[in-house]
Amino acid sequence: MTESIGLLESLKRMAGTLLTILQTRLELLSNEIEGERLHIGQILLYGSITLLFFGLGIMLLTVFVVVVFWDSYRLPVLGGLAALFFIAGLLMWSALSRLASKKSKLFSASLAALSDDRDQLATRS
Repeated sequence: MTESIGLLESLKRMAGTLLTILQTRLELLSNEIEGERLHIGQILLYGSITLLFFGLGIMLLTVFVVVVFWDSYRLPVLGGLAALFFIAGLLMWSALSRLASKKSKLFSASLAALSDDRDQLATRS
């Protein structure tokens, strides 16, 4: 009878330990998701502001160059600038598609911690 009580207590402690480990891992996962959300929000905010200022700068530079060459080379300058902006847009599209295809490192810490837990449990049994 005392053996079954000892076994029951051992199973309860093991279940409590497993639940504690699971809770810790879920908290870690939650922290990773929140950190990634904040990081993406900052990137979008700074990226949007950067695009706004670069766009305004490019428009003003284009107007300036066209006004400088208004009398003699107005159409070639407009065509050249349009080609330059189109090529720059294609290059940025290519860079963006490469960046978007990279694998995210989201949940890597949680997966590593779970792997460590699994290894520790396997060595204890």
